[in-house]
Amino acid sequence: MTDIWIMRIGHRPQRDKRVTTHVALSSRALGAKGMYVDTADRILEENVRSVCDRFGGDFEISTGVNWKDRIKEFDGIVVHLTMYGQKMDEALPKIPDGRDMMIVVGAEKVPPEVYERADMNVSVGNQPHSEIAALSIFMYALTNGRSLYKDRNGRFTVIPNERGKTVAEVPK
Repeated sequence: MTDIWIMRIGHRPQRDKRVTTHVALSSRALGAKGMYVDTADRILEENVRSVCDRFGGDFEISTGVNWKDRIKEFDGIVVHLTMYGQKMDEALPKIPDGRDMMIVVGAEKVPPEVYERADMNVSVGNQPHSEIAALSIFMYALTNGRSLYKDRNGRFTVIPNERGKTVAEVPK
């Protein structure tokens, strides 16, 4: 697997700002290269870039992106996460190695065209649940979680500990 990109469809800035931010932060933590959002939202971009500025990494975010064009132009495999797709455990072995991937996650009802354009429609369970959870579970299974504790050369780092919160500034 080379680069993983997230395509967020149906983002509603007033209603979905926290959820879409969490989609971005979860995908970043689990190793995605970046995220496209179909609705323009400069505040979302600023918030995600602020995290990247402080904690490092090269995660990219672009909003106001036409999802139809981006999926059509994408040179890689397009995976749509939906509870109506084939089971994740059956789909993962079918994903070819060495190809870029775009993972599509919806906010509101996803247009039928997404199901048709995707190379794979994959379910993470068959019950209603959060797109944040589905994306996180899928990416963890896809990458074996290898990005979770990766050093991203940020100005700050979180130091895991049993109790308390430790955020340290990284010496230059």
